[in-house]
Amino acid sequence: MNPAAGAVRAGWSRGLIELRQSFTDAGDLLGRLFWPVVLLVALFFLRDSAFASSGLALGTLALPSVLGMNVALAMVSMSQLLTADREDGTLLRAKATPNGMVGYLVGKIVVVSGGLVADLAIVVVPALFFVPGLSLGGPGGWVTIGWVLVLGLVAALPLGAVLGSVFTSPRSQGLITLPLLGLIAVSGIFYPIAALPGWVQWLGQAFPFYWLGLGMRSALLPGGAVAVEVGESWRHWETVGVLGVWAVAGLVVAPVVLRRMARRESGSSVASRRERALRRAG
Repeated sequence: MNPAAGAVRAGWSRGLIELRQSFTDAGDLLGRLFWPVVLLVALFFLRDSAFASSGLALGTLALPSVLGMNVALAMVSMSQLLTADREDGTLLRAKATPNGMVGYLVGKIVVVSGGLVADLAIVVVPALFFVPGLSLGGPGGWVTIGWVLVLGLVAALPLGAVLGSVFTSPRSQGLITLPLLGLIAVSGIFYPIAALPGWVQWLGQAFPFYWLGLGMRSALLPGGAVAVEVGESWRHWETVGVLGVWAVAGLVVAPVVLRRMARRESGSSVASRRERALRRAG
């Protein structure tokens, strides 16, 4: 077997094992269920609040947008995993194994992608029963969800790998999360972007959050809901274009940054980070 293919196969198996463990560990399971349950509660109370004169409930508009946001936030999950594994030496051990970095990254992609799909299902299935106005009866909606999800992950995961290579400690993740929360606020996730000032609309449309939310809304909302969007259009080609640009940028930059990060990893650097972590804990 080709060594690279063997590494991919090993990474796939490792990813499935880690994913299965995350669903059998009580702590991980509670953490996975907490935010979806909070979101479902919020959607329940928003189900009767309408947006302007559109007749659409805020909860109906917010649900697809939040699903798109979760796809984009997969970059944070990838970054957190990389920084945690750098600190405890897991990444160094992968580097020391032939094609180990390939298998390591494949495993993390499986873990993050599989966990994301599970999180989306935890939200969507119950929401279909009490969020009014959702439209997911035809195959077209499922096809749209599929390509938006795949393209969104291709755009988000390499960027997460870049961020995980730049930041050396899990405690530095706040430097990533806070700016992302700001972008989410101006990306039409919780309120239609067409109702925001013009310059805010341009800022929000420069990043993947808005387009992932728009793609999910086009799949889950009835056709009339397009009236509250920019240009009264679902803009599928623009969605493909923007997400494609981010995906290409991530795929070009991520291998370079990851190689540089792997070259800098050594036993002494891992020991130094571990010692600093122990001093902070003490």
